[in-house]
Amino acid sequence: MASVPAPNAAQELPKPIQVDYPPYGDYESDCPARMGVDLFGNSWLPVIVYMLRDGPMRPGELRTAIGGISQKMLTQTLRRMEQLTLVERRRYAEAPPRVEYELTVAGRDLLGPIYALGAWVDKHGRAVNAALAEEED
Repeated sequence: MASVPAPNAAQELPKPIQVDYPPYGDYESDCPARMGVDLFGNSWLPVIVYMLRDGPMRPGELRTAIGGISQKMLTQTLRRMEQLTLVERRRYAEAPPRVEYELTVAGRDLLGPIYALGAWVDKHGRAVNAALAEEED
């Protein structure tokens, strides 16, 4: 992990990418950005998208590669991702049956924000962890 110094007050902060949406009413409960935040609210979904970045994988391979995820949670998350059209499930008529999951175009497009979040963590993660450690003391 590369160490990047935090900007001081004299340095100008980079401008974040901003997407303007049309107004969605007083409470903006149906704002499309909320759907994006909800996707990342499931802690396993971005992990599974990242693990599928290089191509299709079987559920057992995913579970081994991820580590720490139960079979039940993996199955629930993959089903949800399939429902959201982020992954495609392929069944092969073999004995024993074989199933693979592969990212769809929408799923592959999630890699951009995942990589951006990874860059942010690389840049600021140590400071956040240090602040959390101080909070626990």
